[in-house]
Amino acid sequence: MHILIIHQAFASLKEGGGTRHYELSHYLVEKGHQVTIVTSPISYLTGASTQTQSRRKTIEHPEPGITVIKTYTYPALHKSFLHRVINFISFMISSFLAGMAVEHVDLVWGTSPPIFQSGSAWLIAKLKRIPFLFEVRDLWPAFAIQMGVLTNPFLIWPAQWFEKFMYHQADRVMVNSPGYIDHVTKKGAKKVVLIPNGGEPDMFSSQVDGLQFRKKHQLDNKFIILYAGAHGLANDLGTVIKAANFLREQKQIHFVFIGDGKEKQKLIDQAEFLELTNVTFLPTCPKGEMAEVIAAADICTAILQPIPLFQTTFPNKVFDYLVAEKPVLLAIDGVIRKVVEDAEGGVFVPPGQPEAMANTILQLSGNPDKLIKMGKSGRAYIAAHYNRKDLADQLEILLKDMVNYERKKNTDR
Repeated sequence: MHILIIHQAFASLKEGGGTRHYELSHYLVEKGHQVTIVTSPISYLTGASTQTQSRRKTIEHPEPGITVIKTYTYPALHKSFLHRVINFISFMISSFLAGMAVEHVDLVWGTSPPIFQSGSAWLIAKLKRIPFLFEVRDLWPAFAIQMGVLTNPFLIWPAQWFEKFMYHQADRVMVNSPGYIDHVTKKGAKKVVLIPNGGEPDMFSSQVDGLQFRKKHQLDNKFIILYAGAHGLANDLGTVIKAANFLREQKQIHFVFIGDGKEKQKLIDQAEFLELTNVTFLPTCPKGEMAEVIAAADICTAILQPIPLFQTTFPNKVFDYLVAEKPVLLAIDGVIRKVVEDAEGGVFVPPGQPEAMANTILQLSGNPDKLIKMGKSGRAYIAAHYNRKDLADQLEILLKDMVNYERKKNTDR
């Protein structure tokens, strides 16, 4: 099969951000398939471009069987809401043109958010008369509405209409969290398949140590709480800064934030205003280097704003933390809490409560045996139940079924 993926925020192992699609593509190629990804040169985390203005399209081959086409996208991603929308629409148009030029495609895989790009994927599939797989990674626009980011009713209505339209048009709707199934079904999705986020045991070997990372950043003998990922409004990292403030007199405890996003400078300003010396901010790290970074931590944290819909999420970082044998300090309730508790791989703290987070960190810092036990249990659980390779097997079955069904339907006409 030749699979075409339309994904504005695609990241390879050499880039920062979620690499679910690269990892799944790698496994599909190992099974003899071909994957082409149409993506944007604008980093979803930093807003920086990898292209010069004179180059409207670049083609890369990160490994045999995988082709990455980076097509022109309006660059001002983080300037304002309006500029962000223009960025999304520009990619919707350029990705459609680039995708239509890709030959001998058997299936188009569109992903959301941003939801606009799924329209390109659907139209390409329709014109090429091949199956369309619609993947839901976040519940947009529902998340934006609950967060108060999207408030204008003249924007909410068309956004919700378009969401329902995509569910109806998709040959299959794939979700990465069991918490999404009820929402997409109520919105009209009829054939919903769960291929959840997961972890890659080989990428995060338990034999990797973080000594060089600690030495490089003057963190020897520190008890490190690591956050790795997007620094956005949804991530509620201000709560972690407040927890650091509660622990400012505990000189051995240190917080490390690695990543980027719209809120990063505000977080740095907040830490500087509080005169915190127990906080370090570092830039985005390529996924291929994250094993050493996570190995340097004593505890890894995942956090989202305390809004009800975030209880449906399955954040990628939690699976990376667990499979890297690190205990998780989880400030997200819902379906991901069940994973962490079933794995016995971490501790839940109520979202939005920095003092509770600080108290939990202080307790855990004095119990190294418990941390080691949680780390080993978490890794074993993810390797058994959410192994990325096993999930790729399930994905291949889904894709083959969609392609074979379409071929049979065309033969019977």
